[in-house]
Amino acid sequence: MVGLIMDLQIGDLLYKGKAKDVYQTDDPELVIIKFRDDITAGDGEKKDNLTRKGYYNSVISAKFFELLEDGGVKTQYIKILEPGLMLSHKLDMLPLEIITRNIAAGSLVRKFPFKAGQEFEPPIIQMDYKNDEYHDPMLNDDITLALDLSTNDELERIREITLRINDVLKGFLKDKNIILPDFKIEYGKDYRGEIVLGDEISPDTCRFWDAQTFDVLDKDLFRKGESNVIDAYQQVASHILNDEDKNKWKLNF
Repeated sequence: MVGLIMDLQIGDLLYKGKAKDVYQTDDPELVIIKFRDDITAGDGEKKDNLTRKGYYNSVISAKFFELLEDGGVKTQYIKILEPGLMLSHKLDMLPLEIITRNIAAGSLVRKFPFKAGQEFEPPIIQMDYKNDEYHDPMLNDDITLALDLSTNDELERIREITLRINDVLKGFLKDKNIILPDFKIEYGKDYRGEIVLGDEISPDTCRFWDAQTFDVLDKDLFRKGESNVIDAYQQVASHILNDEDKNKWKLNF
């Protein structure tokens, strides 16, 4: 993917993840993130390619990033160049996955004696080591510090920002008739060393439930082998994006 987009020279591939590629631009502080249609589950063991998945995840993430910026949360997001391509600030990503749990579901119920659907107030904030070799094990503060993955001050800042993100997203989604049981986010450091929200916020990284029917609207459908995954992603996009968003990004649902 080398070429020009809106006067930006697209350069080398910096990172290839399970569902996204990150490309350098001719500005050393800017990158372009390409949302691919690949989808994985089970630590990458289950894989598929679903048409328009990257399209929906990119614009859903953009909407949430804009919402969070308005709510005082600094993100790496700059703008959508076109659906599937996001212009972002370059970050030095921390190898941490921060999982916020408002309702017991998924691995939390499998690994601990919580009841499915149990609500948490305050929410549980879980931290995992993002490392495929070790299968993303759960961390505590002492292990994180011993591995030199972050400092105490950074952990406190991450917790503070994460609680703010949870409040903003839950409030917004409640008005859209969507329940947010849990979500995973990632942080990085910008050129000043400041902690900044990065990666994505999408049905790949969140659990979304319809508030009336409790239908699943996220990647759990793929994990369970259901066939309506993209329909669910489109439904999330339709719920959260207004006409201004759709016109701005020239979306075609």
